[in-house]
Order: sequence, then structure tokens, then C-alpha cells
Amino acid sequence: MTDPFPPAHPDPLPLTDRTRVRRLPSLQTRERAALHAVLDAGLVAHVAGCVDGLPVVLPVAHARDGDRLLLHGSTGGGLLRLAAAGAPLAVAVTLLDGLVLARSLYDSSMNYRSAVVFGRATPVPDEAKLEALRALSTRLLPGRWDEVRPPTRRELAATLVLALPLDEASVKVSAGPPSDSDDPTPDLDVWAGVLPLRLVVGTPEPAPDAPATVPLPASLAAAAARVEAAAPG
Repeated sequence: MTDPFPPAHPDPLPLTDRTRVRRLPSLQTRERAALHAVLDAGLVAHVAGCVDGLPVVLPVAHARDGDRLLLHGSTGGGLLRLAAAGAPLAVAVTLLDGLVLARSLYDSSMNYRSAVVFGRATPVPDEAKLEALRALSTRLLPGRWDEVRPPTRRELAATLVLALPLDEASVKVSAGPPSDSDDPTPDLDVWAGVLPLRLVVGTPEPAPDAPATVPLPASLAAAAARVEAAAPG
């Protein structure tokens, strides 16, 4: 599928003190395409910052729009309000692909794709907020924007959309079978391998007041296909 929001800068991600992977550095990739793939496949971003001197982590809806990450929330949210005022953020998106069972607990691990983005976000201005919300909707529920009424002025006023540049980010990918690195003679009678994990789509559940005559919208199938496409190849 052609990326509707192609990257503007194909150069590798820079290494900084915050983005350099120190634990298993061989798993780090600096390819921007890998960063985009993780952000595009994820459904939830965890945004971390400080509120009143205390750490806070907030799960939010997100969407990549070219070389920026859009974060969606309420204007009443304390962490996002602080971020809109210029407070630094760290945003993490993780895809868990499997449990890796080695012949020791020490060597057991997980297969995953993860990205952490650092920086300062800026609020999307009112005149661009509608298109930003369309981008968020398209990422999560392709086609849904055209199936429902547009946001009202009051809803737009209550919604905060932040744009975080993808200038400083760390990407780490772990895949493959277990490695019994500390055991030169592993017990082959003990099973070792990978338990694959993936997000699956269930049967749509209509609202209690939805007439049975209303057909399923095309956006449901598109969203299901999106989830399936996010599974590891």
C-alpha cells in the first residue's frame, strides 16, 4: 500500500545521548522507514512527562503525518496541556510479537518492535485542526471520516491535537528464536522456541440502539485489514 504521508527526510535517524541503545545495541536500527512502520502499526502511544514534578504516563491515540507524530487528547488533560505549552515529552509505541522461551529464564525474552520519540510538541492551530483530525481518523479507521458527521465547533474546541517532530527517536527490533548464550551444552529435552502473539479482530458488536437493517460500514473492514497488516511478516 502506498504511504499517504511519505517521509520528507530519508536520512538515518541521528544518534543522541537519549536515543542510543545501550542494552543490546545490535537490536537498534536507525532507518526512518523502521520508525515509521512501528508508529503506523501501533494503535496506542504512551506519552510520558512531568506534572507538578511527578512522572505521568498517558495512553493516547496517535498518527504519523509525514515526519511528525500527531497526538490526540482533551484540552482538559493536564499532561497534554503542559506539552502544548512546551514541556518536553517522551512517546513510546510498542508492538509485542512473541514470547521467546529459552532453556533458561535468564535467556528467555520477547520479540518486539518498539520506538521512543523525544522532543517538544506544538499544538496544531485551529485552522489546521480539522485536517489533523482527519489524518488521525484515517490512520485508525480508514474511511470512517466520510461515514459520519463532521466534528462540531464545540467538539473541536474541546479537542487538543499536538504535533511532535520525529527528529529524535530510537527504534529497537527483536526477532527470531531463543539463544542459550550462557549454556554451552543446553538440555535439548527442554522445549525452546517462540510463542507468537498478535492482535486479532473480533466480531463487530452493534450498539444496542442500532437497527439490524443498517449494514456494516466499509471502515470496519478497512480497520480490520489495518490490524492484520500490522502483524509481523
